[in-house]
Amino acid sequence: MQDLVVVRENGLYCPSGDFYIDPHRPVARALITHGHSDHARAGSQTYIAERSGLSILRHRLGDDAHSRLQGVAYGETLFFGETRVSFHPAGHVLGSAQIRIEHEGHVTVVSGDYKTVFDPTCVPLEVVPCDTFITESTFGLPIYRFPDSEKVAGEILQWWEVCRSNGKIATLFAYSLGKAQRILKTLSLLGAFPAPIYTHPAVEAINELYRQEGVNLPDTRLLTSEHKAQTLRQEGALIIAPPGLAENSFGRRFEGESAFLSGWMQVRGIRRRRALDRGFIVSDHADFQGLIKTVEGTGARRVLVTHGSAQALVRYLQERGLQAFDLNDLYSHHEQYAGEE
Repeated sequence: MQDLVVVRENGLYCPSGDFYIDPHRPVARALITHGHSDHARAGSQTYIAERSGLSILRHRLGDDAHSRLQGVAYGETLFFGETRVSFHPAGHVLGSAQIRIEHEGHVTVVSGDYKTVFDPTCVPLEVVPCDTFITESTFGLPIYRFPDSEKVAGEILQWWEVCRSNGKIATLFAYSLGKAQRILKTLSLLGAFPAPIYTHPAVEAINELYRQEGVNLPDTRLLTSEHKAQTLRQEGALIIAPPGLAENSFGRRFEGESAFLSGWMQVRGIRRRRALDRGFIVSDHADFQGLIKTVEGTGARRVLVTHGSAQALVRYLQERGLQAFDLNDLYSHHEQYAGEE
């Protein structure tokens, strides 16, 4: 039978249901796995996403998208003709979902981005049985084995304390959606903060959306242009800001020590090339073992791999007897895009 999900010029498409998943161009009907900008793009006529992520989508897509957003609960069933669709937790960020598609007895699951470890700010991954599993592979190499995030949070607290003792501002660069909220909550689980945490406006805007959805984040202070470096230094403050600011005037404004929170910090040389003082390994994607465990857990006979180290993961799965293919190779005449970490 024809694949339930194919790649067309606009992205992943389900012919039997006539909808796209995370399209990278405007379409009539877009099912969205989560609110990161490489998955949720403006311009489509209708968006369908998991209910707790709708406020994030409104924030990302603009107020004019409000009337075009439809929210569904995890596990709720939708029908597009004779095609049955449901959203299931992906454990990536708030509101992130895998999309299960069933037609004529065949089930395909599109993973979106996912992780397998505990995150106190979102619903954990649900492994969904299927015949075909379309999986991301952002960190699809055996070198990626991520440490426990609470252990890393303890290391961040120690680094922050050293900065405070030396009269330096500690600036932690973390993605505004997901990573920043996760580390804030994880740090708070270790006890009271020794000094205030200031967040860049891009981070604080997402913090507020998480709070509105019932995620109990610790108190933070909005960082504004009126804040002086000397004051923050005296307070022993920690700043959390988006990674894109690491190499502009923002970093020079708050001189001190800087660190980047990312799975890429496991690769030697990246921290040095970014001129960072520290790198902490925390990712909102599954590491290599997490990918393998999830693929095996689905029971899928066919696995299509996209994003990141697809070829390496495909070879590994084939050696284990699975029918695994690089989605880029199957549909090489259409463009592919890399995921955001």
